[in-house]
Amino acid sequence: MKKQLFFAVSMVFALVFSSCSKDLTALDPSLFKCNPNPLEVKGGKVDATITGTFPVKYFNKNAVVTVTPVLKFEGKEVKGTPVVFQGEKVKGNDKTIAFKTGGNYSLKTSFDYVAEMAKSELYLEFSVVQKKKTYQIPSVKVADGVIATSQLVSTNASEMNAVIVPDKFQRVIQQQQEADIMFLIQQSKLRKTETSSADMVSLTKKIKEVKENPNQKVAGFDLSAYASPDGPLKLNTNLAESREKVTVDFMNKEMKKLKTSVKIDSKFTPEDWAGFQALMEKSNIQDKQLILRVLTMYTDPEERDRQIKNISTAFKQIAEEILPQLRRSKLKLTVDVTGKSDVEITKLANEDASKLSVEELLYAATLTTDLGEKAAIYQKVTEQYPADARGYNNLGVVKFQQGNTDDAARYFAKALEIDPTNVDMNYNAGLTSLAKGDLAKSEVYFGKAAGTSGNVGEGLGSIYTIRGDYSKAKTYFGSTASNNAALLQILNADYSGARTTLAAVARPNAMTSYLGAIIGARTNDRDAVYSNLRNAVKQDGSLAAKAVKDIEFSKFATDETFLSIVK
Repeated sequence: MKKQLFFAVSMVFALVFSSCSKDLTALDPSLFKCNPNPLEVKGGKVDATITGTFPVKYFNKNAVVTVTPVLKFEGKEVKGTPVVFQGEKVKGNDKTIAFKTGGNYSLKTSFDYVAEMAKSELYLEFSVVQKKKTYQIPSVKVADGVIATSQLVSTNASEMNAVIVPDKFQRVIQQQQEADIMFLIQQSKLRKTETSSADMVSLTKKIKEVKENPNQKVAGFDLSAYASPDGPLKLNTNLAESREKVTVDFMNKEMKKLKTSVKIDSKFTPEDWAGFQALMEKSNIQDKQLILRVLTMYTDPEERDRQIKNISTAFKQIAEEILPQLRRSKLKLTVDVTGKSDVEITKLANEDASKLSVEELLYAATLTTDLGEKAAIYQKVTEQYPADARGYNNLGVVKFQQGNTDDAARYFAKALEIDPTNVDMNYNAGLTSLAKGDLAKSEVYFGKAAGTSGNVGEGLGSIYTIRGDYSKAKTYFGSTASNNAALLQILNADYSGARTTLAAVARPNAMTSYLGAIIGARTNDRDAVYSNLRNAVKQDGSLAAKAVKDIEFSKFATDETFLSIVK
């Protein structure tokens, strides 16, 4: 009887020992969940939270299990941070899993995204150390693929428009020539010293020049005659009117000598109180403020005259310094000068740029749509006018449009050396920094670009989309209608808003259609997927291969229509 009891107890211990020492077996994939699944890249990272369960009476009391997330793609793999679990009899600081009850667990993992990960699988690998034995449990797949739609942010010239700082070229510019003929007090007689003054000689010379130059035309010839506001109004009226007449007669005679005719628009002002006030404000005459107050207190000219003469200490100085300057005829000739024709400017830009002004040369670049020709002209601007930042900036814009981001950045930097506060140039430098992936530097430049004609909101919105801060990106994009703005709406699951934005894009391209196809896939609109994807591939053939790997279209992978589009 004792032998039988001993044998029975021995068998029980053997079974228990066996249960505690046997190798761990493969785990059922249903014990694991991954969030998100499929995976998704955000801010350049692929993050996942995996929850799992070790079943009841599974975890050996002497076992140590290392669980490692592994992302596998195109013959490569990247391992995440491992997590270690231990059995009840193991002395250590890792999470203990009880044999009888099993246990749940959660682990987080993160991978730096690379493009090949678009078609990938996430596994958990299990490495077991059980006493002196080491072995592997079969790995378990927990997620399929990586949604990489956030990576579709475009930072090149097709999406982000750099700003040309414009020329100030005017085909017709106005030149003005002015001269004064002064008169003695209470006289309207022309004096030789006045009619032959340097200003009058220049005025007459300009009239002759206009006559002889077909590119010049008189736009106006104004003559205003005045009397100073001292003395009776009637006297001053006669004086001003007479001064007008003698000046008009004189100029008509001069033009007759030149065998030309210019219509003179003449008028007279009996008492030049406006001129008196302007000269008084600029003077240092004693009691100046008192005299200016008289002008505001009285509107009657004779009362003004009396009040000012009563300020005896100042009137003598007024009579010597102010009043003589008001006894005059003022002449102003306005001439329209027509510049070179487009043909002439283009020819000189190609053959002898030194004969063009900086404005003409900058304007010449706007007369062609060929980027190579534009670049050549802007290069000449930098050579002929190296102190003008516009040449470097505009050359940088063309380089950016040609896809040469490095050269563009170099020219923008040179432009900012010359004009560091220019908002358009800062904006452009921000675009090239963004295109080169330097988000921090780009943000600094955009911060200095307030007031630019470029879309700073588009730039900053793109930065924060790339960083994965979709909420902040939304505030910057605002009502911008662009592919990048629509992309953000897709990432925020605002598919209706994204459709509206894409429909409003000013210059839709292949990416506009590709994003439309993604919206179709996410909203189960097959027709939208087919029509948009067909248009996208037609404009950019490389998108066919992209669509094949893009997990956004995984449900269409065996669809005949889909395959016919991407073949």
